[in-house]
Amino acid sequence: MAESDWDTVTVLRKKGPTAAQAKSKQAILAAQRRGEDVETSKKWAAGQNKQHSVTKNTAKLDRETEELHHDRVPLEVGKAIQQGRQGQGLTQRDLATKINEKPQVIADYESGRAIPNNQVLGKIERAIGLKLRGKDIGKPIEKGPRAK
Repeated sequence: MAESDWDTVTVLRKKGPTAAQAKSKQAILAAQRRGEDVETSKKWAAGQNKQHSVTKNTAKLDRETEELHHDRVPLEVGKAIQQGRQGQGLTQRDLATKINEKPQVIADYESGRAIPNNQVLGKIERAIGLKLRGKDIGKPIEKGPRAK
């Protein structure tokens, strides 16, 4: 027991500040007061899942470049859908239910905002009985025997 020296202290390990403590405003100010070099940098998109981010909004890119414009349904097709639907006494919701689509799809087609889809156009053609594709848009569909 005579070998123990009560005046000396052995520190096995001294922990530095944790990452959260080192990043706090108080820790930065304390280090600056001590005269230490402090480098702070903001990580871009830190903590967000933006590894593959797009620098421009794609809608904005669509508007400013002609190459990315999508074809829209012509207004004459929209008018033909509207006239055919009203001729049968259907609302947009009724027609949408009849062809298993959402009412917004019918509204988009009638206003000319929709991107043409041949399956949807075919269903609308059969429901209202008017041609919506080809040369004679708005003409009645001839009902003939189907080829097998």
